[in-house]
Amino acid sequence: MKTISFLLSATWMLVVCSSLRAGTSTICAHEDSIRQEKYVLVIHGGAGTILKKNMTAQKEAAYKAGLEDALKAGYKVIQAGRSSLDAVEATIRVLEDNPLFNAGKGAVFTHDGRNEMDAAIMNGKTLEAGSVAGVTVVRNPITAARAVMEKSEHVMMTGSGAEQFAREVGLEIVDPSYFRTQERWEGLQKALRQDSLKSKLDHSYQPAGKLGIENIDNKFGTVGAVALDKAGNLAAGTSTGGMTNKKYGRVGDAPIIGAGTYANNKTVAVSCTGWGEYFIRCVVAYDLSALMDYKGLSVEEAGKAVIDKVGKLGGNGGLIALDKDGHAALPFNTEGMYRGMVSADGKITIEIYK
Repeated sequence: MKTISFLLSATWMLVVCSSLRAGTSTICAHEDSIRQEKYVLVIHGGAGTILKKNMTAQKEAAYKAGLEDALKAGYKVIQAGRSSLDAVEATIRVLEDNPLFNAGKGAVFTHDGRNEMDAAIMNGKTLEAGSVAGVTVVRNPITAARAVMEKSEHVMMTGSGAEQFAREVGLEIVDPSYFRTQERWEGLQKALRQDSLKSKLDHSYQPAGKLGIENIDNKFGTVGAVALDKAGNLAAGTSTGGMTNKKYGRVGDAPIIGAGTYANNKTVAVSCTGWGEYFIRCVVAYDLSALMDYKGLSVEEAGKAVIDKVGKLGGNGGLIALDKDGHAALPFNTEGMYRGMVSADGKITIEIYK
């Protein structure tokens, strides 16, 4: 067992965590604690009702391996001296290609039995941003979002228009069947049997005293990454398949700049995961940045504040945030959040549970 200590400020306690697998350290359950170490890449794979008692050892190992693969891909980009945008895109593409996560290959199904994906990316140096929503044939939506940012005059494209644009700029197009996985299909069938739209929210949240309906799946997971490159530039990206059984062309917070995704070199890069409607209403990602900019809050303080705000309205979820100095915050108000970090010296930390 490998042990790692996080040194907190004078007003915080010293928390010591033990590794769950060789060569990989855990992130402390004190998700809002101040981390003095400089981090260059932080990722999430979704927040929700994620309980160790419901997780097999094999599935847990698979999730951790998937997160580690993504961290290594992004870190390699940063070490090569490339941009934080490149690192975010590379990281999220790995997660999009992994069927365990609700993005790309692992996207959940809509009410009509389709996989409709959303993604966004933002450049903290220039405040340029791009996003796509409701795409069904683009293998890697995060790459489509970046193309919108860099190769068009727009910030957001949706549906068939976004797909036409993706074809025109030469992105990889696949048959919709590429995204079909049996586990997600079975999740839809359960959702259809429940037949309640409000009970099938991002990451299967069930607000106490409201729905009274059993969660249909506790393994959903939007993915996201925030990065700080060697030039001091921040970037953020988020990608998702949305919610099981969604109808009416619903779009969550992930592709909405300022709600689920935001980056600004002056303050912080943020990627959110959770009940999208509440993150939109609270403009969570931008609000975190604004609290740092206008009130002088630390990334940890601002992260906790915005998640508390979501919780007070009845929503749930979490976020990852990386400030301009490499300090990270990973607050969430759910039972767990798939999350990982890599420091400037290449040390990887991964955690799942609260």
